[in-house]
Amino acid sequence: MVPAVAIPGLPPAEDDPGDPAAVLLDRAALATAARRAGRRPDRVEPLPLCEPDPRPAVSPAAARRLTRILGGEHPDLLTEWLTAATARGLRPPPQLLPTLLDRARRAGPADSGLTRLVADAGGPRARWLADLNPDWNFVIAQRLVGDDAWRLGDTAQRRSYLADLRARDPRAARELIAASWRGASRDRVMFLSVLADNLTAADERLLENALADPADSVRSWAGYLLASLPGSAFGQRMAARARGFLHLHQGTHGMRLIVSPPARRDAWMWQDGIVSRGAVVLATQADRARLMLEVLARTPLRTWTDEFGLTPAQIAILPAGSWAPVLLAGWSRAAIAQRDHGWIDALISRALTGPPPGTAAEIEALRQLARRADPALGAPDARPDAPPAIAAVLQFRYEMLKELGDDHGS
Repeated sequence: MVPAVAIPGLPPAEDDPGDPAAVLLDRAALATAARRAGRRPDRVEPLPLCEPDPRPAVSPAAARRLTRILGGEHPDLLTEWLTAATARGLRPPPQLLPTLLDRARRAGPADSGLTRLVADAGGPRARWLADLNPDWNFVIAQRLVGDDAWRLGDTAQRRSYLADLRARDPRAARELIAASWRGASRDRVMFLSVLADNLTAADERLLENALADPADSVRSWAGYLLASLPGSAFGQRMAARARGFLHLHQGTHGMRLIVSPPARRDAWMWQDGIVSRGAVVLATQADRARLMLEVLARTPLRTWTDEFGLTPAQIAILPAGSWAPVLLAGWSRAAIAQRDHGWIDALISRALTGPPPGTAAEIEALRQLARRADPALGAPDARPDAPPAIAAVLQFRYEMLKELGDDHGS
């Protein structure tokens, strides 16, 4: 039996026939409570005041929408929500800032755009919270300016510096990338992501040099960017390949596409960032489909409107037999990379008015398009028979942007 413990100020405890360990823990808890009750309070410094944020808060409906996104419903729309709110001069609800900051911290350098967006959207409150929690110091680090951000900053800070320089002086930004390329193998994809904004023909030489990089990811990025440059030599090479795959045929039942998938890789495909080195001859239909998709994804979309003399909407609905999912996936990737909203809307409209997608690849391609389509396509009267998976994304985006456009006090 554990002996009774006398605690000043409390009546003596009677012997307890229960578990000795439980008795000991109970008496230890009582002793701790008694000791703490007699302690003098530590000196407490008041928290620093938060700088006021003059921006109005988003509407209650928009705040609830953000809660749903952070809870896992269409999480890839978080960037668009933050971008829209910031562009409208609105601030997110303060109670969600810790969750936003944690989300940005977990994303880290891999998604420096989200880090920057959270810091901008959070404003003074985000900086105030970051002063109290070292895990969120990336918000404060975003404030490094000038050459210090480039020399001393992490990937996110260097990207921010480079993006600012790109906006002010595109030539200086290109020269900085070229001078830093050799010693920045980990930052090369980041360099190319900065070039993606306001891409011009002056960037072609730098991107062509990037096609010789040993990293597949760098070559792939360079290829997608070159494909979006009208008249680029890369785009012409890709178009020459792709034209051999698709032919417009006028039959008794109307026009259709005849698909002739590639039977072999040419010697320059790896250099153009299409595929890793492998067998030259493609033995299976799956191999041919994968290669055709890669070429289509890098082919300038105006290739097809020029070649067939049709609009994107007319091309999107052409029958192509069993190759239709490959064409949809390839055109979808091209439309997203080239930011061609005419093609994006045409491919989405095909899903809204034509036969429902029959494969997982088609559904995933349409989901990606839906996140970039005209939000008006999500209006209730614009999607009468849309596949549920696509309609859900379209409706969510439509309502999300409508809420952010509403009066913030509503």
